[in-house]
Amino acid sequence: MHMIVTRSAPAAEAKEYPAARAMTKPPKNHFFGYYDKCPWDKTGRYLLSMEIDFNDRQPKKGEALTVGMVDLKDDKKYIPLDKTLAWCWQQGTMLQWVGAAPDREIIYNGVDGDRYVSIIRDVHSGKTRTLPLPIYAISSDGTQAVSLDFARTGRLRPGYGYIAVPEKHKDDPAPKDAGAYWMDLKTGEHKLVVSIAEAAANETDDRFKGANHWFNHMQFNPSGTRFLFLHRWKGSQRSWWTRLYTCRPDGSDPRLVADTGMVSHFDWRDDKTILAWARHKNGQNHFYLIDALNGDMTVMGEDVLTSDGHCSYSPDRKWVLNDTYPQGKDRLQTLMLYRPADNKRIDIGKFHLPKKLTGPFRVDLHPRWNRDGTQVCFDSAHEPPTRQVYVVDVGGITKGTS
Repeated sequence: MHMIVTRSAPAAEAKEYPAARAMTKPPKNHFFGYYDKCPWDKTGRYLLSMEIDFNDRQPKKGEALTVGMVDLKDDKKYIPLDKTLAWCWQQGTMLQWVGAAPDREIIYNGVDGDRYVSIIRDVHSGKTRTLPLPIYAISSDGTQAVSLDFARTGRLRPGYGYIAVPEKHKDDPAPKDAGAYWMDLKTGEHKLVVSIAEAAANETDDRFKGANHWFNHMQFNPSGTRFLFLHRWKGSQRSWWTRLYTCRPDGSDPRLVADTGMVSHFDWRDDKTILAWARHKNGQNHFYLIDALNGDMTVMGEDVLTSDGHCSYSPDRKWVLNDTYPQGKDRLQTLMLYRPADNKRIDIGKFHLPKKLTGPFRVDLHPRWNRDGTQVCFDSAHEPPTRQVYVVDVGGITKGTS
């Protein structure tokens, strides 16, 4: 891998943080989940979120989550749509608008008997159809999805998988019948395209001894011609190792593009380039721009983006939205914008995370963009005792001259 270093500039803060306005209301808890999806519908009127009674523990088997949306033009009225047993704290139920009909159709995961499925629902008519696999990520045009074994991920990475259905390959450290799946969102046609066994057998080394393997985190590139996934494994060590792969939707042309043991949060900048917090072969952890085919790495924001965060590009690709984990004695999570063109970072908020919210049920900000890059939505528990969904206006920065 060839590394190129970009020059860095000091971080800046907005003279006054823009107001963080709650979009959901107590006494129940609300959250959206992960950072790589847009909760706003195409019209900007409805904001997806999930609702739950408790806040500070892992779910028990049989505890359902309410899927719903906020009507931003009707006093932020919460409209419940369905309940599901297929959910976790960090990523919810993969709730999102379907790209083919982002003004009316949503998709989320559910349970049908002894299997996980996904459900497409028209939020206005209530009409639904069920697909035979759960989804992890869908393409921007809403035509295809990729998925993984949520029961296995739930056991090996609590907070990121589900507990409603028993795991089929619990005693197999690297099953050949589980892995990355592809599904047609119109027909439900689906197939296993990369098995965990294949990843575990590729370029093996001593780190694999006695390890259990799983896949975690998937995302399509903007045109839907490739997707990425993380191959993770864990033995007796406390933490896990990670590799980053990309391949075509049918599993062909697999590329192992990062194999230094650590890859965390990511987003596609374009069809050929991934932004990710990762470790270079020289041992340095930074945000890198990674070539999705050959793994070449370029440091981005070396002295400005100094810690891991949930990064995503604005719709026009001119800004990166990011956050931090709790820092300092006040456990403050920083929300920030970063402009790659001139290496400028602008902090737009700091939010306290109560100490009791830790581990799998912690409240990461997981910030997300609206559809024109003028607002940011995030989950937070800085106004305890509940977690709620907040919105910050950033158009003065992203569309202005700041």
